[in-house]
Amino acid sequence: MMKNLIRITVRAELKIDEKSGYEISFINNGEPLINKALEYFRGNKNYVVFVDTSFRINFSRLTSLKRQLFSSQRDVIFILTEKHPGKFRIRAEHEFSETPMANVVGMLPGKTRKNEYVIFSGHYDHLGISKAVNGDSIYNGANDDAAGTTAVIMLAKYFKAIANNERTILFAAFTAEESGGFGSQYFSSQLEAGKAAAMFNIEMIGTESKWGKNSAYITGYEKTNMGSILESNLKGTAFTFYPDPYPSENLFFRSDNATLARLGVAAHTISTSKMDNEPNYHKPSDEIQTLDMENMAMIIKAIALSSKSIINGTDTPSRVKVEELR
Repeated sequence: MMKNLIRITVRAELKIDEKSGYEISFINNGEPLINKALEYFRGNKNYVVFVDTSFRINFSRLTSLKRQLFSSQRDVIFILTEKHPGKFRIRAEHEFSETPMANVVGMLPGKTRKNEYVIFSGHYDHLGISKAVNGDSIYNGANDDAAGTTAVIMLAKYFKAIANNERTILFAAFTAEESGGFGSQYFSSQLEAGKAAAMFNIEMIGTESKWGKNSAYITGYEKTNMGSILESNLKGTAFTFYPDPYPSENLFFRSDNATLARLGVAAHTISTSKMDNEPNYHKPSDEIQTLDMENMAMIIKAIALSSKSIINGTDTPSRVKVEELR
């Protein structure tokens, strides 16, 4: 177990109003939250953006998105509100305390290439208790991402049983993905990125993909040749990996692969989530009975088979071109 202890001692105070030189904008109900947010992050102004309360569940993802994508000197301030104020005054005071968290990490040492790592990961946190829907306020996260952590556990059992891995394998269950990716950021800071050959981050594989059973997609497919390696290892099987069909959602940067990818590692997320039509996403209804266990088992098997040449060291995926991520 690797402890992740967040220590923030900064105390800050911010005071702004409509005369402070910030451009005022809005993200309204029904608009694409992430795409709109990206416009402001990429802008050359300071913004105050009022976000409709219909986005309350995913509002915290805006902080994570900014941290993973951009290092801008501009301020973009998002405020969750029901109304569009004509005049406003914002005074924010922050005092942060220490929060203990823990990643759970296992290691299977490699036989001949002990200092080269292949990582299988998923996040074990979810939204917890939030706004009740039909009387249910517990957000279970069966698909997001108990499905992924289940895959990590099953893969650990499998590779331990066959005991033929030339490279060292790390199995990681991350904390705090939903609240900013703190777990994977801490993990990445402890790992020498140059020694990481590949990362299989597994996120939401409990439902069929848009192509049906025996299929999944890989985020950031075009950024390395890892996808083609996996496809080659799956020749002769019924399973197919596809490139991410939802590029506008920026999924490559929205899960725990992002931090290592920004360090050049071939770190990708494997998922089946239909981001344009996933009925239980971030809802209390994300419960175990909604998962297709048989199909999920086939996906885990496919991940194991597709990783074979990377595990045994005969294939090494190309690195992410970090300069292209800026």
